[in-house]
Amino acid sequence: MAYRLITQVVIIGTRTLGRAFSEAYKQAQASSNYARAQAKINPNGTGSRGSLSSGMTLDEACKILNVKPPQGGKANMEEVMDRFKRLFDANDPQKGGSFYLQSKVLRARERIESEVRPLMEKAAQEAEIKEGFKPKVYKDR
Repeated sequence: MAYRLITQVVIIGTRTLGRAFSEAYKQAQASSNYARAQAKINPNGTGSRGSLSSGMTLDEACKILNVKPPQGGKANMEEVMDRFKRLFDANDPQKGGSFYLQSKVLRARERIESEVRPLMEKAAQEAEIKEGFKPKVYKDR
């Protein structure tokens, strides 16, 4: 009689755990598919959720560095670099600053650069096309 009760408990427990693992797998698969679809829609990771590598949105990065968000893909990179250097040096752990804040400042600069860099490269390519290709010619002696 007792073996029957123990067998039922084991079977019910196994069934419950199996369902839980099955649901967790389905949820993880759906999340992975969603992330993959978002990456196809927005390959640069410049959406409102931020890039997957840094996990920081563009608004958050601009607030950390106290700069205006890039308008039309153009930002005042001199101002961004000036603010970055000042905040990075102010939070130096050897001077009593916080390594965490220093890394946040670094990630904010990287996030703004990742937003602006592709557009700057595209503008440089268009300028080169407009000027025409002018290779540098070296003369052998």
